[in-house]
This record gives sequence, structure tokens and C-alpha cells, in this order.
Amino acid sequence: MLVTLRPSVAARSALKQAARAMSTQAEPLVLTRRSDSGKVEIIQLNRPKALNALSSPLFNELNAAMEKADNDPEVRAIVLTGGDKVFAAGADIKEMKDKEFADAYKNNFLGTWGKVGTIKKPIVGAVAGYAVTNAQLGGGCELAMMADILICSEKATFGQPEITLGIIPGGGGTQRLTGLIGKSRTMDMVLANRKINGTEAAQWGLCARVVPAEQSVTEEAVKIAEQIAKFGQVAAIAGKETVNAALELPLQEGLRFERRIFQALFATKDQKEGMAAFAEKRKPTWSDN
Repeated sequence: MLVTLRPSVAARSALKQAARAMSTQAEPLVLTRRSDSGKVEIIQLNRPKALNALSSPLFNELNAAMEKADNDPEVRAIVLTGGDKVFAAGADIKEMKDKEFADAYKNNFLGTWGKVGTIKKPIVGAVAGYAVTNAQLGGGCELAMMADILICSEKATFGQPEITLGIIPGGGGTQRLTGLIGKSRTMDMVLANRKINGTEAAQWGLCARVVPAEQSVTEEAVKIAEQIAKFGQVAAIAGKETVNAALELPLQEGLRFERRIFQALFATKDQKEGMAAFAEKRKPTWSDN
């Protein structure tokens, strides 16, 4: 006689939970691909059902993808995008709503969310749709500000609505935003929950370029990254470092730092090649040395 053994209710429940966990883990939170030239790494946030809401697991994958691209000699520039419908609708409230101070403090909550800002290679950010929504934190806006050149759709919306949740920005919103658009406008966004669109963001200095709603903001960002990729990598990294230093150093210290980096580039092969090519009226061939 054939006997069919059926798992217990508890066992079936455990199997279902394990299957759901495997299904969840199988879906990457960050997608990566290389541009046609092979010189630009395109990194895309991948939580479409949650409007790319930012979480610690997502940032773990994002940081790993960024570091991998930064260390890849074939990659000369990086594009950070959420796709052509949304960038990132803020931080994941479900992850943080029950946190206590001791836990957040001891484990340095949000401490690793700023690693994107430490990447050496140029990053072009592409913001389509909403960078933040009323229901969520302004982490999407904070992440966008970590890009070196930010491109946005005219329909993009930026804001820092943390005050509506009884808190303040914790991922650089008060610091980076003030450096980009000034104290008064930052206060307007942080204290009065003001939202601005893509056109205003460009006028205020938050974005470098605005593209029409019907145009792919990611494609535009890739074009810019490909342009950067045509230049010598050493000079591109040096240019990024010195511009960022301007946000932190007093003017005279910044000028001294810029001058030293400028002088140091005369020790590179690319400086010799670039100037020789200019004098000989030909295109330079960069060695990144």
C-alpha cells in the first residue's frame, strides 16, 4: 500500500516562508549594465513596486556596485538612475519607524548611506518623476545630491519632508542642500516642506540640466557620462576632487589645493600627451597615467 506523507501545518508554513524569502532574495535591489562603449557603468535602483524607496539592504547593494565600478579600470564614468519613471521616493519608513535611539546610535544608522559620495570616478545622476513624495523621507533627494552632475526631468520633484514625520534629514539633506542652493532656500524646504520641480531645481543650482518630460533622462545622463569618458581618467578624478574641496575649504586653502593638484598633473603621461596632441593638432590617446 502506498502511503503519502504530508508535512505538518507548521512545516508547510515554514516551507512557504522559506520560499518567499528565496524569492525576495533572488530579486536584486540594484541592477547594473555597461553602456555600448563599455566605458560607462549604469547603476539602476530596482524597487519599482516601492518607488525605489531606500533601505539599508538597497544601500548595501548600491555601495557594492559603486565600489566595483570605481575599481574597474574599464569604467571611466558612472550613471546613477532609478529608471525613467521614478528616481527614489525617499527612505523606507517601515524600516525605521520602530527604531530606538540606542539602536540607531550604536549601529550608526544611515552611516553607510553616504558612501556614494566617496566614489572617485565621476557620477552622473538621472532623476525622473518624483525624487521624493509626501509620504516618505527625502532620502531620494539626498542620494541625488551625491551625484557630481545631476540631470533631471522637468517633471521631477525635489523636497525634504522629514519635518512632517517629526524628524530632520539624516542623509546630508541639511548639509549638501545648503551648499548647493543656500541657507534660506534650504530652510524653506526643510522647515516649510517646500517642494520644487525640475525647472526650479536647475534655476536654484541643484541640477545641471533639465530634459523635457517625454525625453529619457537616463539616456541624457549616459550621453554626458560618455563625454566624460573621452577624457583622461586622472584629470577627471582630479577635477572632481578639487571641485568637491571647494565646498569644504576656505577660499585661500582651496586655491592652494587646486594649484597643487594642477601642478601634480604635470607629472602624468596624460598631460604630456594632451598638450602634445594640441600642439600637433591631433586627437590625444589617453593612457590614464
